[in-house]
Amino acid sequence: MKRPRAPKDVDANGLTPDDRRIWGRVSGSVTPPRARKAARVAIEGPAHTPEAIQPAPPRTPPRPGVKRTPTPVLVDTRAPTRGKSAPEDVEPNRKRRLTRERDPIEARIDLHGFGRFEAEDQLRGFLTSCQARGMRAVLVITGQGRLGGGVIRASFADWMHSPGLRAVVSGYTTAHQRHGGDGAFYVTLRRKA
Repeated sequence: MKRPRAPKDVDANGLTPDDRRIWGRVSGSVTPPRARKAARVAIEGPAHTPEAIQPAPPRTPPRPGVKRTPTPVLVDTRAPTRGKSAPEDVEPNRKRRLTRERDPIEARIDLHGFGRFEAEDQLRGFLTSCQARGMRAVLVITGQGRLGGGVIRASFADWMHSPGLRAVVSGYTTAHQRHGGDGAFYVTLRRKA
């Protein structure tokens, strides 16, 4: 039995013009996956100025032929600082002032659309940066979830009591209805040490 000959107009990948045409139609009909919704962070006040934002240092491209070794990640293995107690409920007078906006809510973050672990990372970074900017009270919108059983809302208290946030958060309480009710929390921050 004779082997069929390859057509003369086959390219280096072994594709004929018909193959390339079909591949073009298939690849043109595919849409890339939707990007995940980013956290909506609204920072109010004078701390959010273009001068306050530091650009990241430029990365140098690796030289050809040189393998780049990964830089080691430094992990703080020390015990959490003693003397920082777990966050408590916000004082009733402070909550009233936040509700009536006599004490300003200096920043907000909306955690809708994130998974549990993504939301925890977003929240930790947000609260740490707000404390570094000298903010004292922020609003965290978790949502209520379906039928009041939201995963992010249920995990919120555990996150607030975690050792990483004890030095950042002084207290938290559910927000007033105008700020989100049971689906949001007022978080008060400690002064930067």
